Amino acid sequence: MAKKFLTSREENYSQWYNEIVAQAGLAEGSPVRGCMVIKPYGFAIWEKMQQQLDKMFKETGHENAYFPLLIPKSFLSKEADHVEGFAKECAVVTHYRLKNDPNGRGVIVDPDAKLEEELIIRPTSETIIWSTYKNWIQSYRDLPILCNQWANVMRWEMRTRMFLRTAEFLWQEGHTAHATREEALAESEQMVNIYAKFAQDWMAVPVIMGAKSDSERFAGALETYSIEAMMQDGKALQAGTSHFLGQNFAKAFDVKFATKEGTEEFVWATSWGVSTRLMGALIMAHSDDKGLVLPPKLAPIQVAIVPIFKGEEQLAAISEKINPIVEKLRAMGISVKFDDRDNQKPGFKFADYEMKGVPVRLAIGARDLEAGTIEVARRDTLTKETMSMENIEEYIANLLEEIQVNIFKKAETFRNNNIRKVDSYDEFKELVKTTPGFFLCHWDGTVETELKIKEETKATIRCIPFDSPEEEGKCMVTGKPSKKRVLISLAY
Repeated sequence: MAKKFLTSREENYSQWYNEIVAQAGLAEGSPVRGCMVIKPYGFAIWEKMQQQLDKMFKETGHENAYFPLLIPKSFLSKEADHVEGFAKECAVVTHYRLKNDPNGRGVIVDPDAKLEEELIIRPTSETIIWSTYKNWIQSYRDLPILCNQWANVMRWEMRTRMFLRTAEFLWQEGHTAHATREEALAESEQMVNIYAKFAQDWMAVPVIMGAKSDSERFAGALETYSIEAMMQDGKALQAGTSHFLGQNFAKAFDVKFATKEGTEEFVWATSWGVSTRLMGALIMAHSDDKGLVLPPKLAPIQVAIVPIFKGEEQLAAISEKINPIVEKLRAMGISVKFDDRDNQKPGFKFADYEMKGVPVRLAIGARDLEAGTIEVARRDTLTKETMSMENIEEYIANLLEEIQVNIFKKAETFRNNNIRKVDSYDEFKELVKTTPGFFLCHWDGTVETELKIKEETKATIRCIPFDSPEEEGKCMVTGKPSKKRVLISLAY
């Protein structure tokens, strides 16, 4: 049953988040440490994300494939930066068989079934995919390869939080192969733009696009581009990344192609991905102290209809009036739930749909039936009004669009009000403690200064924004010359 209240965001933001995940029925813990069970309602949101992203990928020429979960250990040794980046997070398979314990204590690992080479549960798939691409690519006619896979990955996390950081998570990972550097760079930029469009148009989450600093790049990449979103506590969440891998993986796996001119060259590569971390972004960007707030485009139930009735006769009369409305809404592509359960009171249903973030709730009782009216409640503003049932379908369709826009504008206004230009390091250190948000600061471009900021404030350089203008400035820490401001924030 839904609780009547949540811990407020101001009181304990982390606890508020965990309570929403649990009470909205999104996910729960599992017997496996660091892993979660995504419940049907949570998975329904992920499916809507997946369906839209998949459509956007295919519209830009990408195809889905699937590659093995297990990767030979030797593959990870072939690209030095890559193995260094993931070595501490890898789960390793060492044996291929169990046997009954001779002492009668269940099953044990059979010591005679040791693998000749250990297998790594994929933390990401660059190595296994580029080993495969070697078989697929001989000539320029085989390029480009534009592959994506929807999969799970394993990264051994010690401190976990539902959706934001779990040992196993779901994601998509695109891996493309190109004949030229220019094509690969264009692909990397195209994909980060697709992620930004999805975040803003579907998730209603405003993002800042930019390039990562050298120390924040993906292991093995020459460039990493990201979208950075602000959560309601002022912290940043990296919501998607796109990597220009250069020829590093092609060289590691000897993937060459014959050019039109008859020469032989290494292939150029990209990879890009978003994960169930987007679920965390969705929750933290919009939800309130009454529960989840979902943008209509991603809500599994866009409209919930609650009949208020006494006895089967009243319910039958309400159903007769409501069923044509339900059919029309569904014909318009709107997902509707007519909740005629008689084992829960209307008040419970109202609270439950509020907790689950259903964008529009309709309520109708015997008096409404006589008057030809229906109560319409909005989740985003928590307002309600009584409307005529005539042409209610068109009104609801327009209302859902209005709610989508309103949720985005609210998040955008909050973010814009919490972006500050800061030139003094002392001022920055004070603000990051008292008023977290996004800070645009000059930085001298050195790893040493970046590490100093991180060690002293726990804030990190999130990205060098694409739209950051050229300007003469001085690094807030060292006073050395700087040409651009970078985005710095505390982050998840």
